[in-house]
Amino acid sequence: MHLRHMSGRMIGDQKTVLKFETMLNNVISGDSIEIMKQIPDNSVDLIFADPPYNLQLENELYRPNETKVNGVSEDWDKFRSFQDYDDFTLNWLSQCKRILKESGTIWVIGTYHNIFRVGKIMQDLGFWILNDIVWIKTNPMPNFKGTRFNNAHETLIWASKDKESKYTFNYKTMKAYNDDLQMRSDWYIPICQGDERIKINGQKLHPTQKPEALLYRIITATSKPGDIVLDPFAGTGTTLVVAKKLGRSFIGIEKEPLYVDACRERLKNTASYQQKLLDYPLEIRPKRVPFGSLIENGYVKAGEYLYSPDGEARALVLANGTLSYEDKYGSIHKISAMILNKPANNGWAFWYVKRDGKLVSINDLRQKLLKDQYANHHGIQ
Repeated sequence: MHLRHMSGRMIGDQKTVLKFETMLNNVISGDSIEIMKQIPDNSVDLIFADPPYNLQLENELYRPNETKVNGVSEDWDKFRSFQDYDDFTLNWLSQCKRILKESGTIWVIGTYHNIFRVGKIMQDLGFWILNDIVWIKTNPMPNFKGTRFNNAHETLIWASKDKESKYTFNYKTMKAYNDDLQMRSDWYIPICQGDERIKINGQKLHPTQKPEALLYRIITATSKPGDIVLDPFAGTGTTLVVAKKLGRSFIGIEKEPLYVDACRERLKNTASYQQKLLDYPLEIRPKRVPFGSLIENGYVKAGEYLYSPDGEARALVLANGTLSYEDKYGSIHKISAMILNKPANNGWAFWYVKRDGKLVSINDLRQKLLKDQYANHHGIQ
């Protein structure tokens, strides 16, 4: 393994020992593998990893106008061999597997240079691949030499800890997010640009800074407010910034001092959304609400009548939550079935109350009760 990946964070002759609580909502300066070794088992909800791609660039690249392309030439992306890269990948992914909760998932992004090797190692470790997402760059860098197709995408692997994991996927939310269409695995998002791109003296600080839009979608789709998000290769902190905005806790690990400084500066200037904006009401499974709850909460009153859809039949509401119809007593379901001469019937779809001279479905009142209870629980006015 390349020596630069083996050094731990040192103070004197002792490695720094970090408490998990002090890692939360911080950027840890040090080697990702050594820092992850100090994170407890089964403690992280979501991991986004943007590891070195091992691009194997041998020569400088120039545009047709002879200006130099500012590509990836940093030492952190250089490995002596594919075996070195595989060893490095196995080591950091093993730590991710250990610290990921049973209900957690991991995202790894890469290009054709590394993503296939990463995927094989993930499967060998027992991760269960859920999707490969294709991030299609709407404004990719051209292939200046004209010797290959334009590399206009990167691949993300999304995986659970194992095949049996009960993981978070906010499906209904993401469908609404996507204009009520099921979200697909091809994502059209521009590369990082404009004011979002961090520069020093006009030069990009990080060659592969990821756009916030990409992380926004990932974190929104596959985590919940309050979850812990880990980025073991934090770079300039895009994952951490978006996690903070979306009300997640986060841990960032980064070895390069300039990147660490950029992370901390971005986080200092980032505010979280209000809690009432972060909830996932679409993902909440409806609670069972008995008819008696409408009486308890005043949505239906004892002594008033429930009516059939045509208004011809009516039943008296008793204080104990049952109905009286002619000389029969029973639940909203039993009495409606008797009126319809059926063995069973859903009373919620049958009965109405009168409000201002109009018939109002008791099922609508049930939904209003649920909505009001949710708003009261979350302090929503």
